[in-house]
Amino acid sequence: MQTATNAEAGPVRPEDERLGLAANLAYGMQHILTMYGGIVAVPLIVGQAAGLSPADIGLLITASLFAGGVATILQTIGLPFFGCQLPLVQGVSFAGVATMIAISGNGGIQAIFGAVIVSSLLGLLITPIFSRITRFFPPLVAGIVITTIGLTLMPVAGSWAMGGDRNAADYGSPANILLAGLTLAIVLLLSKVGNAAISRLSILLALVIGTAIAYATGMTDFSQVGQGPVFALPQIFHFGYPTFGVAATISMFIVILVTLVETSADIFAVGEIVETKVDGRRLGDGLRADMLSSMLAPVVGSFTQSAFAQNVGLVAVTGVKSRYVVATGGLILVALGLFPVMGRIVAAIPSPVLGGAGIVLFGTVAASGIRTLSKVDYANNMNLIIVATSIGFGTIPIVLPTFYHQFPAWVETIFHSGISSSALMAITLNLLFNHFTAGNSDQPSVFGAAAERTIRYTDIAQLEDGDYFMDGRLYDANGNEVPLVRPASH
Repeated sequence: MQTATNAEAGPVRPEDERLGLAANLAYGMQHILTMYGGIVAVPLIVGQAAGLSPADIGLLITASLFAGGVATILQTIGLPFFGCQLPLVQGVSFAGVATMIAISGNGGIQAIFGAVIVSSLLGLLITPIFSRITRFFPPLVAGIVITTIGLTLMPVAGSWAMGGDRNAADYGSPANILLAGLTLAIVLLLSKVGNAAISRLSILLALVIGTAIAYATGMTDFSQVGQGPVFALPQIFHFGYPTFGVAATISMFIVILVTLVETSADIFAVGEIVETKVDGRRLGDGLRADMLSSMLAPVVGSFTQSAFAQNVGLVAVTGVKSRYVVATGGLILVALGLFPVMGRIVAAIPSPVLGGAGIVLFGTVAASGIRTLSKVDYANNMNLIIVATSIGFGTIPIVLPTFYHQFPAWVETIFHSGISSSALMAITLNLLFNHFTAGNSDQPSVFGAAAERTIRYTDIAQLEDGDYFMDGRLYDANGNEVPLVRPASH
């Protein structure tokens, strides 16, 4: 009877694995430590640009932690029609930083919140369109996007390794880079240990050991931990009620479109890593959770929510695929939002330590994309040039962040992200060459032909029945040699 019941229920998905409370807490904390620096950076930058006081900026950070935790729980556990039930950590999206700073210059923080609410509602309404594009995300497109995600995040790891704060006197100092290198070495050594638990916790243990080394050498301190309240509830509309403007909403809606593209890429990426099925319905549920979280976040003082790509890398590194681990991480984020003292403890982890671990994490994302691209068929088609062009296009804003500064703001908003740039290019070229095949030549270009030896149809048409090759010469059915015309030299 038990066997029949299990058979009816279907196979257990990898993401539904239950590891127990202790493992969930350990691996969940590892996820939060990985993304903590990123989730507090956006409210810090936007709050300073909006002219908020240090106390109010602190409330923005606390609100972002709380909202990210709730969004993570919704995405991983899910409700009917909301949540993809995959191990995705949610948090404040970096995609809208420039746009929100521009909006704050005209209407303050209240105008940002109003634009986020309305544009997220519009995003929620159009998710059915995005949920029907799964067939346009074959391994070719998914691999390009996953690879670019890893490449996009590498400058973040490098900046962390140098100290994180570009205005600091010790930014890029040998001491900072040495601490990052030491943390990287610890990750690698712990990963080599035969014990599976230690290997899976290598990132978390390296962060703890690296922080301990930094504390012993005077590179960090915990003096700020005891300052401020221990417990604080999120305050509803603490910064005033949102204001609404057409221009602000339109500019923010462009950000929402970019967020939908990036979240789609992250959902497909983690699905590939977990080795589970991601269909149109599941993608739609994930995007709806993203938009609902973004729409409600301003109520407590936060901004647009999106999946964190660096945590996709952590899933790949550790091999821990359980969504309940990430849901536990969401609970930890909620706790950090309710207990500011915990946030101050995590904030004491020095940036170089995060940078050393980030090299492994973000590099693993790129490696996962390369592994996906290895499954692509490159024989006599244009897939090679699609990969080359898309990754090259996505790399431009990574190596030259000012490349689009002279373009209109909406162009820069869309293409300043290497992830969205490569995703849009990969989707477009895949449609052009692999779906809209009318007009495609039967003679592949030099890029397609370079993949392997090819023979033109026109050449084959010149052969007659009984023709054969021997020792590099062509003979007809009677054994007479057929002269070959050599190609003209160039």
